[in-house]
Amino acid sequence: MSDPRNEEAPRCGYVAIVGRPNVGKSTLLNHLLGIKLSITSRKPQTTRSRLLGIKTVNNSQIVFVDTPGFHTGFKKAINKQMNNAVAEALQDVDLVVFMTDRLVLTEEDELLLKKLSDPGVPVFLVINKVDVLGERDKLLPFIAMMSERFRFSEVVPVSALKNVNTDELEQSIIKYLPENPWLFPEDQLTDRNLRFLAAEFIREKITRQMGDELPYEVAVEIEEFMTEGPLTTISALILVEKNTQKQMIIGEKGSRLKLIGTEARKDLERLLDTRVMLNLWVKVKQGWSDDLRALRSLGYE
Repeated sequence: MSDPRNEEAPRCGYVAIVGRPNVGKSTLLNHLLGIKLSITSRKPQTTRSRLLGIKTVNNSQIVFVDTPGFHTGFKKAINKQMNNAVAEALQDVDLVVFMTDRLVLTEEDELLLKKLSDPGVPVFLVINKVDVLGERDKLLPFIAMMSERFRFSEVVPVSALKNVNTDELEQSIIKYLPENPWLFPEDQLTDRNLRFLAAEFIREKITRQMGDELPYEVAVEIEEFMTEGPLTTISALILVEKNTQKQMIIGEKGSRLKLIGTEARKDLERLLDTRVMLNLWVKVKQGWSDDLRALRSLGYE
């Protein structure tokens, strides 16, 4: 007997995940996909570029659009590019997931909601980190307050980190997808190439190792990516803006750079399913984060 789901019309659509920095957008995407694709850290603004995560299940294909955190108060070119990536992600999508951190509503949240004032598509309110919500009796009043401010199609409390209610969120998203043929092959996971993912995984380890010690002026450029048999060789240049930042990343006798390389190599071997030889260098490139030409060369468009 045939599966009745196969007789239904295929569904496919773009779903933008938006919110201010550090609300858990990338963590949510990784759990929905069931694989680590988007980098995460405790440091806000870890995500800098738009990233597609593609999930095909039964007769439905969800094309998630992970975005940088929408933020204010920064004037450098890279910050403008990040906010532009959010605005562009809201164009021509079929559904928007607006994420908040527990019951907190900030000025950045308010500004982003204004941008969604007439989206023309369904908008979900996803309240993240409910597993650490101390005052659960305030959840329903918060939902009521938010529903008065905006006509959300669905409200879903989740814990992206603990994977609470993420299956329910996925099922709700599928119900709102338009009937369309799939846009990508069934086994495709993202629109980004392996060089991009390698650079992101290295930058994640830098961000996690350095924490608040290092400002945002750090980028990674892949100079070599070559696979021969069971071995993939990756050479990457870590760009910073000051000599002091370079010394911080290298550490005493290269100890910190070695640790960054070791942690990044482990993730890359899991991603690529090969042994990885990872070579890292650190270079000072003054002003790259406020230089549009430099940003374009690094892929921040």
